[in-house]
Amino acid sequence: MTSPDSGVPRLVIAAPSSGSGKTTVATGLMAALTGRGLAVSPHKVGPDYIDPGYHALATGRVGRNVDAYLCGAELVAPLFLHGARGCDIAVVEGVMGLYDGAAGEGELASTAQVAKLLRAPVVLVVDASSQSRSVAALVHGFVSWDPEVRIGGVILNKVASDRHEGLLREAVDSVGVPVLGVLRRAAPVETPSRHLGLVPVAERGSDAVDAVAAMGAQVAAGCDLEALVGLARAAGPLPGGSAPWTPRPVPTHHPSRSVKKSKPRVAVAGGAAFTFSYAEHSELLAAAGAEVVTFDPLRDEELPEGTAGLVIGGGFPEVYASELSANEGLRKSVAELALSGAPVAAECAGLLYLCRELDGLPMCGVLDASARMSERLTLGYRDAVAVSDSALAGAGTRMRGHEFHRTVVEPGAGAAPAWGMRTPERRVEGFVERGVHASYLHTHWAAEPGVARRFVERCRTS
Repeated sequence: MTSPDSGVPRLVIAAPSSGSGKTTVATGLMAALTGRGLAVSPHKVGPDYIDPGYHALATGRVGRNVDAYLCGAELVAPLFLHGARGCDIAVVEGVMGLYDGAAGEGELASTAQVAKLLRAPVVLVVDASSQSRSVAALVHGFVSWDPEVRIGGVILNKVASDRHEGLLREAVDSVGVPVLGVLRRAAPVETPSRHLGLVPVAERGSDAVDAVAAMGAQVAAGCDLEALVGLARAAGPLPGGSAPWTPRPVPTHHPSRSVKKSKPRVAVAGGAAFTFSYAEHSELLAAAGAEVVTFDPLRDEELPEGTAGLVIGGGFPEVYASELSANEGLRKSVAELALSGAPVAAECAGLLYLCRELDGLPMCGVLDASARMSERLTLGYRDAVAVSDSALAGAGTRMRGHEFHRTVVEPGAGAAPAWGMRTPERRVEGFVERGVHASYLHTHWAAEPGVARRFVERCRTS
């Protein structure tokens, strides 16, 4: 086992474009290495909540995100090391194409930037289904585009036959990049999608287990696992001064006083309808002194006893609107807590759940707003500033976030909006009412750990 301080062995799985097979290869590699007895640390570039669920299933460890936009480039290595503690190897799945990042921001938030920040070799997954010798030009272009990005090998995906494989290998050899795997064209592993991407693991049960096992078998049969592990071990040390991130805040008061403080109970929504959350959020709440408990709005008829604060993250309430609406007891429990002034933090799906209705079905009624499905996809990074003082942030606090939804809330903002977007139109969005902070914006609290401390403190005093 390698200490993170000396540089955990690591690989970045990237591709020329989306749809090349990154998720299959990355998840399959995690499962195959775990099957060989290695402790594998799973990571995902970007804000995606869904792929980390498959990674967690493959490795038995929490899937974690490394996002240079949401958290800042300076936190990429520390958050990576936090997740990789005690592991033998780390596998990082990229996002989109290798060099694609935040729109108009150069390399920011791209897989290439993260690979450079982690000093990690890249394995390029190439969809070879409609090419042979041309693959050499493609690989050569990706290798030469940025000399700081080290492409250590190629995995050829959707290869048709032995002859096709031979032509592809000959072409890639001419570039001087080793072929580390060949996956034949076959019926795809069953990973169903819908309006926001793959169906989350929590909704699929044993089907997800079978899918991950199939990915692992496919990668184990078609890839040189020894060569991939050897490449990961050649990553070397991380940049000087990198240390694991910690959720523990720096003490700002005398330790003896903290013992006397209460330990408020913070309920965090989970289950199939609310699967979008970053593990660091619960870790930060616990480090700030909260007792974090999870509940399932599809099953639990009331909030956990003694709940002092509520966190409702993202997910798919629109898919489970009937079941959520039918759970009248919990809806009333949430409304009573919010009306009491207790702190409530709701993101995206949480915002919809707090509305008066969703697609015509009654929700919690905390906010005088209605929500409905839309044909329009709202997607992208956002640079935001807190407009109103809330249980999460003081007015003027700047945070970066991400929007990803096919729903509309009307009105889109309350009398006291949550966020102002730093865009030409200066759009305001979300609701701050009593102790409620509700918004479409997904944020990563590790970038501004003060929000968790502020939230817990409000739970103590509300």
